[in-house]
Parts: sequence; structure tokens; C-alpha cells
Amino acid sequence: MNKTDAQVSIGDVKVPALGVGTWAIGGDWDFDGKPAGWGTVDDTESIAALRAAYEGGVRLIDTADVYGCGHSERVVGRAIAPFRDDVVLATKVGLVFDEGTRTGAGEDLSPAYIRRACEASLRRLDVDHIDLYQVHPGGADAALAEAVVSTFDELVAEGKIRAYGTSATGSAYIEAIAAGAHGVAVQQELNVFGADEEALAACERLDLAVLARSPLAMGLLSGRYTSPDQLPAGDVRRNTPWWTYFDAEHMPEWLARIDAVRELLTSDGRTLVQGALGYVWARSARAVALPGVRSVAQAKEQAGALAFGPLDKATAADIDARLQAPS
Repeated sequence: MNKTDAQVSIGDVKVPALGVGTWAIGGDWDFDGKPAGWGTVDDTESIAALRAAYEGGVRLIDTADVYGCGHSERVVGRAIAPFRDDVVLATKVGLVFDEGTRTGAGEDLSPAYIRRACEASLRRLDVDHIDLYQVHPGGADAALAEAVVSTFDELVAEGKIRAYGTSATGSAYIEAIAAGAHGVAVQQELNVFGADEEALAACERLDLAVLARSPLAMGLLSGRYTSPDQLPAGDVRRNTPWWTYFDAEHMPEWLARIDAVRELLTSDGRTLVQGALGYVWARSARAVALPGVRSVAQAKEQAGALAFGPLDKATAADIDARLQAPS
């Protein structure tokens, strides 16, 4: 095993390289008239899963106000209450929604909206501060970047947030976050199938943490799925324009890619999930992987990846070579 005690700096705090994402525990909701959730959820199981992740070593929990139109934040707040001061709590702002109807549409990153949204997140999470506050909309208006960071700085001064980052990976937002007094992280796509290479390079150049979203390719790298029909009709993974992992016409191609590197990902006794996380860590020592979790079993398997640590560089390079080779 290549056990690692690697820590990643999130501002002044160091955390293990494994976090957890909580989009999936938000339950059913719609955005822009389309399903945006991952199906029905059991809040009791969600809370147990988050606590199992903590027991396994996770110290960063990432959510967003829009997940489940506020529901994910409420569940996260309940889950972390016993150990709130021992975790980095991250959430996001900028997508507009209505809690009552569980629907959303559009975005707003005006100073007034950010302030209202921050107060609402604090209430739902039942905390007195947010450790990491992030820009959410991927296509956020570049012209607003400096004003957004200025508002974030005001919230830091008021003690409502401790640091900030961005999930919008355009250069304007990354540069603005890096220039801010408390900008620390960029959330970005990073998994076996690909990375946001420009964002990854910018984080290295600007000394920012990499929060790796979709490290398991929306669950495809769990090895549990062979057909999109295994997902409920309203599952966002069947409807999203951002990924094709579960599109009926493309899924066989993605599964073939997994088969091409399965033996490498499962080296040294790793599960497929643990190998996929190890790949993320091999790509960047700045990366905190953020796999979604909905069950205690998932949390335990993911936490088990910490005992193996990153894949060695040669194995990661072999994976890249196999996936880049023509089919």
C-alpha cells in the first residue's frame, strides 16, 4: 500500500485529501424546468453516511444552497452538529431557487443577493459561519468577478465566512479569487476521464487548492451501472447537458474506457472507487476529492481509499495513455 497522510491547505486549515459532496442528498428538485436531483433520499441514511465519512477521516463537506432547494444544507447541518468545529464546511451561492416549490432558474451574484443567500445558508446549516463560500454558476458573468470577491471580503470581515473560492473556472474568477485576501480554492472537474487542465494549472501557479468534483464520474466509476435504465427517470444524470456518462448512446463507450483501465485502478487490492480516487490524488497534490455519498457503505468504501493513497505516477501515466489511445 502507499498509505498517505497527505493534507491539503484550505487557507489556514489543513484537511485530508478526501472530502464529500452532497448534491445527491438534496432529494428531488427542478432547475430551469428539468429534474436536477438524484432521486428520492432518506435523510436518516444521509446523515448516517456523512457521519460515517467523518469517522473515516473526511474533514471537508461540500454543499450548495441550491441542492434540493435548501434541503441538502439542512441535512448537512444536522449531520455535522456533533463535530461542526472539526470540519471545513463549504457551500455555494449564485443560483436562484424557491424552497417552497423546490424549483430554481437563473442566477444572481449581485452584492444584495449574495448577502441574503449567505444569511439563508447560515440559518439552514444552523451555524454561525461558513468556512468556504464559493461562486456556483459555471458561466458566471466575468465582469462581476471583482465585485463578487469584494462582497465576499466584506462577509469575511463580518465573521460570516472564513474564506472563499469559485466553482466557475473561467480565468476572470480564478484570477479574482487568487487576488482576494481570503481566496483559497477552485472547484473543478477532475477524474480518470479528464480534467480542466487550465484550471488545474492556474491552481498550481496561483497556490490555490483544487476541489475535485465528479471524481467518480457521477457514480459511473463505482462499477455499479451498466445501463441508464438503472437510474430513475427523474435522475439528473439522465438529463444533464454537462455529462454523457449515462446517455444511452454514449454509455457503452464510457464503460469500455473503464474496462481498458480497470486492472490499473484496482491494483494493490483497491476497489474501482478507491482506484479512481487514487488517480485524482496522483494528478494533483493540491486535490481534495469530493465524491458524492448517499449510504454508509459508500462512505466507508471511499474512506478506505485514504489507506492506499495516490496511485503511483507510472500507473496514472499508463491510465492516461490507455484512455488517450484510439479505440
